Amino acid sequence: MEIIPNFAVFEGLDGSGTTSQQTLLAEYLEKNNAPFFATAEPTAGPVGTLLRQALKKNISLAPQTMARLFAADRCEHLYGKDGIAERSAKGQLVVCDRYVLSSLVYQGIECGDELPAALNADFPAPHLLVYLDIDPALAQQRLKSRQTLEIYEYPEFQAKVREKYLSLLDRFRQAGVEVAVIDAAKSPKEVFEQVLGAFAKMPIFKDMKMEKAR
Repeated sequence: MEIIPNFAVFEGLDGSGTTSQQTLLAEYLEKNNAPFFATAEPTAGPVGTLLRQALKKNISLAPQTMARLFAADRCEHLYGKDGIAERSAKGQLVVCDRYVLSSLVYQGIECGDELPAALNADFPAPHLLVYLDIDPALAQQRLKSRQTLEIYEYPEFQAKVREKYLSLLDRFRQAGVEVAVIDAAKSPKEVFEQVLGAFAKMPIFKDMKMEKAR
């Protein structure tokens, strides 16, 4: 499995705090004048926008269509102009909220493992994968603050999501990806301290002169 240097990914259940932790990290990096690019999947591009409409239940797409669209969005995200591959090659730290593992988990549950595995087989892996682990019941409590829920944000599905995430992490470890499993039930500050500890082990991060998180 090819690994992209300078590339890190947040993964976890809906409500685990992937977006919040990425925001905290971006604020920290910006404060320290570090070269970074924060991004997410689905992207804000044409295919990603279509996917977000489906996630919000504004349109209905078959699971197999969703799997193919996620892969198409990811391909452009990686290899398009100013994409992940280009930015990491220039020495930027690229941090993405969700990536291949999300497809293997969510679309794997929806339409079986074979299709998402085939669609994502040739995509390179990140140097660091941060998995924010949380009990599905607690994650669901956090989701109650949202005005509307997306198509995957219900208890039975999220229980399957956690089980599948945990079953797939070793595959990435064995492929040479640095995998950090962090207890996301703790306070955002406590979680971020662990997140920062995981990032500090990346070669690009070691070259940056950083202040300690407060």
